[in-house]
Amino acid sequence: MNKKSQFFLLSLLITNVIITIFHYTDNAIFIDRYPAPEWLSNSYTVYMAWFVLTLIGVVGYFLYRRGMLRIAYLFLAIYSITGLFSPGHYFYGELSKFSLKMHTLILFDFIAGLSIIGFIVWSGLILKEWQKGYVSN
Repeated sequence: MNKKSQFFLLSLLITNVIITIFHYTDNAIFIDRYPAPEWLSNSYTVYMAWFVLTLIGVVGYFLYRRGMLRIAYLFLAIYSITGLFSPGHYFYGELSKFSLKMHTLILFDFIAGLSIIGFIVWSGLILKEWQKGYVSN
């Protein structure tokens, strides 16, 4: 992989972290207003989910930089769950129960998660970086 790909992934990761900080913090502060499953009904669980998934994303980035692409793709795909599962809120409440702010945060979080999946597809299936025998820079 080249420096441009590394920088692009880092940019996506930073953007995702910022977006998820806003969404997860809002979710934790207004936990009683966000329809969610019972197991996700306290602020601590929300913050811990964010922390663990973000850590997985950061590890994925460093694995990518070291050329360990297959495992990096796995870690990054797991990290993308921070955003991809955000629309899951809609399974637990009517649309009218969500504020415009909630809809916006869920949408941005979902798009951010898609961007990580898009990077994996671009890097792995289009550029086929994993086949090129990349090693540490």
